[in-house]
Amino acid sequence: MKVLVTNFNGNPNIGLYMFATEKYCLVGLDVPVTEIAEIKKVLKVPVHQLNIAGTSMVGVFCAGNSNKLLIPAIIFDNELAKLDKLKIDYKIIKTHLTALGNNILCNDKGAVVNEEFSAAEIKAIKDALGVPVKTGKIAELDAVGALGILNKKACLLNTDATQDEIQHIKDVLDVDSETCTVNMGNPFVKSGIVCNSNGVIIGDQSGGPEMAYIAEVLGF
Repeated sequence: MKVLVTNFNGNPNIGLYMFATEKYCLVGLDVPVTEIAEIKKVLKVPVHQLNIAGTSMVGVFCAGNSNKLLIPAIIFDNELAKLDKLKIDYKIIKTHLTALGNNILCNDKGAVVNEEFSAAEIKAIKDALGVPVKTGKIAELDAVGALGILNKKACLLNTDATQDEIQHIKDVLDVDSETCTVNMGNPFVKSGIVCNSNGVIIGDQSGGPEMAYIAEVLGF
């Protein structure tokens, strides 16, 4: 199985509660345990449940690539202990932009980040991820992480992204980029899509054409 269409406790915004890489997937503690096995089947990586900063919204607070997990300084000590126990390599980014998942769009080739990050914060992100970092916008908005989702095959962006913005994403992340919506017209695509190169999970309020297009572009 490469595509899973689901919701968490009736909420189709599954991307808020998950963060996935090629090595592992993190899900918030509010995600029903019954969903874990299905997530594993699709993404084909270990799935770990934990909260970040006392909330299940790990997709909002986490960013990263195969090299490093980026987490905000507001993370709790017991949550750090869980990451240490799991042997997940992480870097704490000290910034007022604590919703790192909403403000960083990255892969193993590059990162596009909110231009409100300071030079020191951008350097910390660059050093942690081990990739070039450029600032940018999507749909003329700063929250680039909330407006895009990607795997090794492609990147999906907010439908209002300009051609210049799309080209910038292609150039920095070295991946084909297209636009879409999720959950019946929501342009904040990360909120309803979680993926890696093995599979994709889509919010169940998405229409048939949305689901088919998302799966096709991401290679499934």
